[in-house]
Amino acid sequence: METSPIEDRKLFEKLEELERKFIELEKKLGAPDISAQQRIRCSKERSELEDVVSVYARLKEVVDISNQSRELLDDRELAPLAREELNELSKERSELEERLRKLLLPKDPNIGKNVFLEIRAGAGGGEAALFAADLLRMYSRYCENRRWKVDTITINETGIGGIKELVVKIEGRDVYGKLRYESGVHRVQRIPSTEAGGRIHTSTATVAVLPEADEVDVEIDDKEIKVDTFRSSGPGGQHVNKTDSAIRITHLPTGIVVQCQDDRSQQKNRVHAMSMLRAKLYELEESKRVREISRTRKTQVGSGDRSEKIRTYNFPQGRITDHRIGLTLHKVEEVLRGDLDPLLEPLTSHFQAESLKNLSEN
Repeated sequence: METSPIEDRKLFEKLEELERKFIELEKKLGAPDISAQQRIRCSKERSELEDVVSVYARLKEVVDISNQSRELLDDRELAPLAREELNELSKERSELEERLRKLLLPKDPNIGKNVFLEIRAGAGGGEAALFAADLLRMYSRYCENRRWKVDTITINETGIGGIKELVVKIEGRDVYGKLRYESGVHRVQRIPSTEAGGRIHTSTATVAVLPEADEVDVEIDDKEIKVDTFRSSGPGGQHVNKTDSAIRITHLPTGIVVQCQDDRSQQKNRVHAMSMLRAKLYELEESKRVREISRTRKTQVGSGDRSEKIRTYNFPQGRITDHRIGLTLHKVEEVLRGDLDPLLEPLTSHFQAESLKNLSEN
């Protein structure tokens, strides 16, 4: 059973501190000698605190009224009204506490960002490449249902309909917020169409979800990159065979290599490749930060590490299991057709609860 934020000592102290800060900001905004720059900064801080402070204030009111109502339970005439009021207040208190928990969660600066989705075939040869293609279709259908825009940045296909590796850019509302927990190793267990003996094979594919980074998030020195051009491969007719429009960029300090060959314009491919490079460098710094937090807290922080096995798609039993939260659903076909919300929503709830727990403990 979750402890109420008002009963958790550390959360209570944090809420009291936020309330005091809110009051101080209102006093500053009312001061006649406040500068325009200070007013803008204070107004922004006040706006960020307003929701949590107002919900907290109402929660304290509900607790006080509830305590007063309990004192009337011994009164024979007023007890029925008191019980009715307590039921209503109890429901409101639960709703307020839930809102407060969400408002107290640390704000992820990447929530509103678009993403680069990277899928690579892992162990399993041709079957792994086919599974990578299945994952691409799964995410593409999910994006289509949410009316998100999907653009291919680069793709390396096999001759049998599989994919060795690909990168797509996904743009839309709350893209990172929905897909941020998809990074990791996805495992499939099924009988390949080429398996005459009916044996179950296990293959893997790696997924990485990288938030798009702005230039202000990551600065790249032109002296630290090497840019190569080459001829695009794949669909496109004779044009791709004659024009060196594809771009490969190597970041010399880290050795990170990105490439883009989707567009016929070399300039557009370069823009996409630089955007992808910024995303990878941003992810590198974020991973370092998360590892440091994990060491400090001595707890496992959900980092979306792509080396972590996160999910198994078992076709013979028709089940899909997310190993991080122990969730098993018997709807593997539906999920691969893009019905991801039954997985994504419990994951979001789980990691939100973990974040609040860490907030309370630290």
